[in-house]
Order: sequence, then C-alpha cells, then structure tokens
Amino acid sequence: MTTSSVSKGCFVFKPVVKKKRKILGAEDYFVDGSDDVENGKLRFQLCQSLWQKMKEDIECMQEDLNKKMLDGFLEFIRKSAASFWSRGDSWTSQMRANEIPTAALVLGVNMPDHSITFESMIVQLQASLTPFIVSVQAKECGALKQLMQKVLQRLMGTNITVDEDEAETELGVHNNELPQKRVNCSLDALCDWYRTATKKPSGKSPRKRRSCSQSEFPQGPPVVVIFRDLEAFSPQVLQDFILICSQYVQQVPLVFVFGIATSPSTIQRMLPHSVSSLLCIELFQSLSCTQHLATIIDKLVLTSKFPFKISAKVLQVLVGIFLYHDFSVCNFLKGLQLSMLDHFHSQPLSMLCCQKQDALLHAQQLSHQDVERIRQLPSFMRYVEKQEPEKQVQLLTSDERVKEVCQKLLKDLRSYHKNFYPVLRCLHVLTSILPKYPLGKQIRELYVLCLEKNVWETQEYESAMQLIRMLAKDALVTSLQKCVDILKCCKSKKLKEEGQQLQGLTATFQKLDSKIIPVDSKYVSMVNNHFLTLLAMKECRRTRRKTPYEILRNHVVDYIDSLVKTHLCLPESQPLYEVWYYSSSGTVRRHLNATPRTSIQTALSNPYCYLQNEALKNESGVISSTAPDICIIYKLHLECGRLINLYDWLEAYITVATAAEGKDLSAMEGGKVDKLKHARFIRGVSELEFLGFVKSTRKKTDHVARLTWGGC
Repeated sequence: MTTSSVSKGCFVFKPVVKKKRKILGAEDYFVDGSDDVENGKLRFQLCQSLWQKMKEDIECMQEDLNKKMLDGFLEFIRKSAASFWSRGDSWTSQMRANEIPTAALVLGVNMPDHSITFESMIVQLQASLTPFIVSVQAKECGALKQLMQKVLQRLMGTNITVDEDEAETELGVHNNELPQKRVNCSLDALCDWYRTATKKPSGKSPRKRRSCSQSEFPQGPPVVVIFRDLEAFSPQVLQDFILICSQYVQQVPLVFVFGIATSPSTIQRMLPHSVSSLLCIELFQSLSCTQHLATIIDKLVLTSKFPFKISAKVLQVLVGIFLYHDFSVCNFLKGLQLSMLDHFHSQPLSMLCCQKQDALLHAQQLSHQDVERIRQLPSFMRYVEKQEPEKQVQLLTSDERVKEVCQKLLKDLRSYHKNFYPVLRCLHVLTSILPKYPLGKQIRELYVLCLEKNVWETQEYESAMQLIRMLAKDALVTSLQKCVDILKCCKSKKLKEEGQQLQGLTATFQKLDSKIIPVDSKYVSMVNNHFLTLLAMKECRRTRRKTPYEILRNHVVDYIDSLVKTHLCLPESQPLYEVWYYSSSGTVRRHLNATPRTSIQTALSNPYCYLQNEALKNESGVISSTAPDICIIYKLHLECGRLINLYDWLEAYITVATAAEGKDLSAMEGGKVDKLKHARFIRGVSELEFLGFVKSTRKKTDHVARLTWGGC
C-alpha cells in the first residue's frame, strides 16, 4: 500500500487480522483422516465411556487393596496424637517424651505407583484426622534449609525466608499477623503458628464449625510430615532434621511418614542409632505389585463385563514391560488405555465394541461401507464359507441379511465370553496345585496359552490331566468345590447347570468308603518281589482292579475335559472377534518400550522420517546438502575410522554446506574458514558428543574418538 497523493490527507490502514489457529481437541485428533467423521466421533465417545467405566472399577480395586494398610496407618496416627495429648501426669505411652511417632510404609520398588497411595492417604487423613499435612520429596530438599523451608511453607501457607537478618528487615510485625509476610525458617515459628491455628475461638466472636479432626483432638490435630522417597534423601539432611524436630516434639504433635521402596533396614542404614532411637517406628507393608497386577488382570481382562479385549501378544508385551522394566501397575494401565484408544481409532467396526443393547442398535444402523468391512473380516469370511450356498449368496449380496446375522453373531460372541472365563478359572484352580505348574502358576499364563491355541491340543495339557488323575481325595475335592462355587456365580444358565452336575459328583466323593478294595494276590506277590521290573509294574497297574475313588476321579476328569473342549475354543474361531480384540502388539511395544538409540540414529541418518520434508528424500548412504547440520556431520563421521581429524571433518562439512547454498566455491579460500559455518560445525560436533557418538582423546589434540560403529 502507498500513500502517494496530490493533496495532503490522512490514510487509514486496517490491520491484517490473522485467523486464530483452531485448537484441536482429543476428538478432532481421533477423527483426523477418517472417511466417516460421524463414525469416528461415535467411536471416540464409546472409547471414552468404556475407559471411564474401567477407571471407576480400577479406583475401587485400588481402595480395596490398600484398605488394610491405610486403616492400620490411620489408627496409628490417631493413637499417636491421642497419646501426645494424654501424657500429662500419667505418661503411659510406649514412646519417650522426645520420641517422634514414625510410620514406615514399605511400598515396593514400583515407584510410579507410590503417588496413588500417598494421594489416597492424604485424602483420608484430611477427611478424618488432620488438615496439617505436608509432603516432601528428595529432589526439592537437597539441604537442611531447603527441607525446613518446604515443610514450613506448605504447612503455614506463607513465604519462608532462610536468612534471619532478611526476615527482621522485611517483617517488622509479628510472624502470624499477615499470611503474605515472610516468616523466619525455624521450628519456633512453627510452634507459634500451631498455637495460633489451634487456638479456640472466644465466646464473643462467631463460632465456626469445627472439623471432625479438631473435634476428635480438642487440643489440636497432629502435624504429619511425609517423606515420599526416603532412600533418595541425603542421610545427613535427614539426621539433622530429626534431631531438630525431637527438641520440639513436646510442643507440637509431630508424626513422620517414611515412604520406603526397598527394605525397612534402610532406616538403620541411613540413620545412626543416636538418631533412630528418637523415632518410635511402626512398620506397614503394602500389597506386592505382582499381586496388584494379578487383581487388575483378573478384574479388567478376565471378565465379560467389558467388551474390549487384548490378544495374547499384546498382553505379553504389557506384562513383559511390567516384569522387566518398572513393576508399575499404573504404566500397565496406561498401556491398556493406549491399546483401547488405538483399537477404536484404527478399527472402524469398533463401534460394535460396546454394551449389548448399544451394539445391537449400531448393528442395525450399519452403512453399506461398514457392511463391506464386515464381509472382509477373516472370521466372517470363514463363517460364510461354512454356510449353505443359498445363505452364502444372501450374505454376499444383501446388506440387510448381514445386519441380521451380525446381531446374532454379537450375541453369540457375548455368550462365548460368559462361558469362557468361568471355565478358564476352573481349569486354573485344578492345575495351579499341580507340581511344576504345567499350565502356569498364574492364571494370566493359562489365559495366554488359551488365546494362542486350543489348550487341549498341547502337551502341557495332557501332562496336567495325567497329574489330576493322580490327585489325592482331599486336594481334588477342595479344588472341585472351588470350581462349583465359580460355576454357580457365573451369569450363564448353561454353566450353572454344569455347576450343579459337578456339585453332585463332588458330593459323591464324600460318600465313598475310605477303605480300598482288596486287590489280587498276584499283585501283592509282585509288590513283595524286590526285583520288580518296569514292565511288571505296568502289568500290575493294568491288571489290578480300580478303586471306586479312582473310577469316580477319572469320571470327573473326563467331565472337566469336556467342559474345556466345549468352552475354551480359540477366540479367533468366533465370527466378528476382530471387533472386540486388539492385536497390534508392535504399536504398543513401539510406544511403551522406547529404543532411543535406534530412534536417534534413524533421525540422524534419515531425517525425512521425522521432518517429512520432500527435499530430504535421498538414496541410502547419500549425504544430502539440504539436511540439518547435525545430520551432515553425523553421516560424515560414519566414513571415518576410530580417530577423526577435526580439520578434515570441518573441510568435508564446509564442502557439503557450500553446495547447499548453490555456490561453486572451494571449501577453503585463502586458508580462511567461514566463521558462521565454523560455528555451526562446532555446535554439531558438540551435539554428537552429548549424544555419545564421539569423545575427545588425549592421543591427538586435533582428533576425536569415534564411539559407535555402523549406521542405524
């Protein structure tokens, strides 16, 4: 725009209004690239709804698992505070006057899960005992002053100064008059604040409703200090803090909570006897992470309540990451959530992966495109091949017929899972007591085996059945009674009838006479023979008569075998199983089990993989002049040996970088180096050194040593 004019004037230029970039939500990312937007939004809503239901069950499970420990912990805090206020003239507590009540919580090495336990603990403490709770971590308390500052600041809600002189110049008033003022970082200030905070209101002033914690402790609730990661704290800092607090424990009801990941002996290792003797420690043990994981799998995976399922390989990936990396149930749940999100995102037919009534309704409203997707499912194609020719033509030509059959198959799939999991549990009950656990010690191992192949076709199953036929009466009857309880509690009417029949067989065991039927005299004489051969033993076992118990035991084993072969068929044998099952184990492994070295080398050798710039496409091994500096320098260093001459490396880099500018100049002109390119080269080499590809060497001052060999 110009302002040229013959006459003078005022020119107004309207500002160019830039369109604000639309902030994409989770739903927008979910349906991005989808052919059917409405279908994508529906699947996103179903995914969110399903995960919310699973999350509610997870929270209930975690509360139940930690209930015993948390109840004991709260009782310990309550007794500690009560004994503090009741010591008076009759000091009957086990604690000495200068001892600090300390709860040692052994939470296990699954550090990412500790935050859930502490959050639940703090909520219950605030709801029932005390509002005075402070939680600190080692990374924010490297020195004693920092620890004192964090504790006082979070308790008092004010700015805490470490320098006393600074506090005197800035305050000029009493520490507790204004919360925005700074107070001195000392426990004297904490004692003054506590007396003010717990002071009873006068009769003239309006009375405020007192919390349950204040009514339970009329003189004031306890002050709880939580050390989340005890092992990470500096022992000297911890010792000094305990020594200081022990001098004030008679004025403020302090209670310490130690979060321990390894062993209770950590306390004795970090604290000398002179310091640990100032603590009255009570130990609390949480449920092991493996037991926690078993409960999560039992309630979320091995159930027909939720339609979403994961394949054997996906489950093995998630369990493998748990067992060999972090022991974190939270990360396992994140992996399960990732699997669900990817399933609903990548599978257009996942809109049928929902509750029964919604699934039947969605099946009636399938579009022609969705019907074609159903026809292309391998499981549905196998189902069509088994039908009569007339029905095959209908399924391949009529969309309405496919919708009707789809509703029936969804009902059958739901019934299949209602029968699958109870029978799986029964088989696990019978085989988990066998020596060497032929079908696995954990039920998840048996579940993976059943997902991979027909379990009755495996050698492990044959071995298990042979061992069951050798079980003693007490062990067998106990296991059968557990199986009866499982079958009676299931929702399937068919399995309830099976449970009644199994209960009748179990009752028959109780009526059997404990006496063994006499065997042939031939068998007795053979047993007395000291030179009994293996062939003779087999003959004895074959010719002797079986006892009533053995006959009934074999009958029960055959009955269990028939249940297994009827209800534990492969999920892949069920039509439309792809709608419920997620099997992209590679995606889960790529997102959860990161390989940083491979990713870094891929980025450096092939930057197009991440930058998606068409100019970066080139043949393998070719050094592109348009690539970032670090990529050029990295590829050049691959052509060198163990020691790299920095000057030669710089000269090669300038040659490639100059070609990118379109200049036909030599890399070096008059022995001078372009300062900008020189700086870019130094930065690139420093980045490679930081990533661990090269290092400086003392052998030659102008050389660096190469630390890796080969490309990506």
